Amino acid sequence: MTVEELIIYGKQYIHSTYAKMLLADLLGVNPLELLNCLDRVVEEEVVEKYKQKVTLVKEQTPVQYAIGNTNFYGNSFLVNEKVLIPRFETEELVENTLNYIDKLFSNKNLTVIDLGCGSGCIGITLKKKIPSLNVTLLDISKEALEIAKQNANQLNTEVTFIENDMLENIDGKFDIIISNPPYIKENEEIEEIVKNNEPHIALYAGLDGLDYYRKILKEAPNHVNEKFLIAFEIGMDQKDAVKKIAQEAFPNACIISKKDMQEKDRMIFIYQE
Repeated sequence: MTVEELIIYGKQYIHSTYAKMLLADLLGVNPLELLNCLDRVVEEEVVEKYKQKVTLVKEQTPVQYAIGNTNFYGNSFLVNEKVLIPRFETEELVENTLNYIDKLFSNKNLTVIDLGCGSGCIGITLKKKIPSLNVTLLDISKEALEIAKQNANQLNTEVTFIENDMLENIDGKFDIIISNPPYIKENEEIEEIVKNNEPHIALYAGLDGLDYYRKILKEAPNHVNEKFLIAFEIGMDQKDAVKKIAQEAFPNACIISKKDMQEKDRMIFIYQE
């Protein structure tokens, strides 16, 4: 079959964008480049792999899991059903955190811990952008940490790994704590494709979705230096609740909420200059 015939085949079952993404990945090209090779005859082995991946996406497997990787902040990260799929909002968390690091710290030899790191996309990206950072990736899931280790190795990034439940029984203090923790309420309606594929341990956080903010901020005062930054991704309706928890933990700190590009409240930054 040719590239054009395979695209037509895929579009019968899944969105044309996904059909092109799957084929482009198997051929090792950018999806836009497919237009330049429509007459190319594709090897039978690749044809079979493509049809299998089309079936996966047709049956509601996220396209990122079907491909096995996704782009985050300009780098390709391995992903599977053991880790969340990185999203645009988390890229904005990283971007804003980088801006705060520039604003708050003249010395960039800083200690950073990424809590609930999943694929490692946050901590690894920070390390790649500021190589002098001393970054630790922490997750309770051994399987998630294995993916994070593969990503760190693939992206030539030296970071430390800890298998643990957030900050409980952790030694040492950090300049920066960053986290995109679980924040979905137990009874909250979410997309079926997310609910049925992505790890629930990384999605749900108790009846009000705030369990992990409480858990982190209860321990955080014992684990930050005098000058510090804490950066959270939050649910769009959690700004006031997370701010309140933060104020109880750090009554003298600056607590700032930020909107994402969709004008939704999606980030909280807590810092002491």
